[in-house]
Amino acid sequence: MQEKQNGQREAEKKEETLDIKKEIMSWIFYILFVVALTYLIIHFVGQRTVVDGRSMEDTLHNGDNLIVEKLSYRFGDPKRFDIIVFPPKGSPKEFYIKRIIGLPGETVQIDEEGTIYINGEVLEENYGKETILNPGGAAEPITLGDDEYFVLGDNRNNSRDSRDREHVGNIKRKDITGRAWVRIWPLSDLGFLKHQ
Repeated sequence: MQEKQNGQREAEKKEETLDIKKEIMSWIFYILFVVALTYLIIHFVGQRTVVDGRSMEDTLHNGDNLIVEKLSYRFGDPKRFDIIVFPPKGSPKEFYIKRIIGLPGETVQIDEEGTIYINGEVLEENYGKETILNPGGAAEPITLGDDEYFVLGDNRNNSRDSRDREHVGNIKRKDITGRAWVRIWPLSDLGFLKHQ
C-alpha cells in the first residue's frame, strides 16, 4: 500500500514538473513572439520620433511626438507635400523631418523673391511660414534624378533642407525612413498630419 502511495506521489510530482515546464515554455514562446512582433513593427511598419527644432513650424513644433509610418512607401512612391523623415548626409543616426517639394525628374528653382518654380512653373502651395529669403543652392535650377526628392521645412527661413547641398541636398528614395503620420503628443494636438 505504502509503495502504491509513493508511486502516486512520484507520478503527481512528475506531472507537476511537466506542467511547470509547459508553463515556462509557454511564457518563453509568448515573450519571443512579442519581441519579434515589436521588432517587425518598429523596422517595417512604424516608429515614434520627436521633433527637435523649429524648421517645420507652424505645422510641427519642437517637442511634438509623432508616429512615422513606413508601409505606404513600400507600396507606392512619396508624393509632393508629404512630410518625410530621413537622415542628413553623414549622420545616419540623426533624422530630419521635412516636406517634399520636388519629385524625381523635376527641375526646382527658387528666385530672389522666394518664389518656388517646378519645371519653370510657380508651385501653388501654402505650407511655407514666410517668404524665402535665401534660396541657397536652389537659386540655380536643380534637376532631380530618377530617385531624388527636393525637400523644404515649412519654416523656410529657419530650416536646413535641400537648399543646403553640403548637409542635406537632394534626398534619395532609399534614404527616406517613412512618412510622418500622426501626432501623439501633446494631447491637445493629437491627430493625423495634413500632407496634401
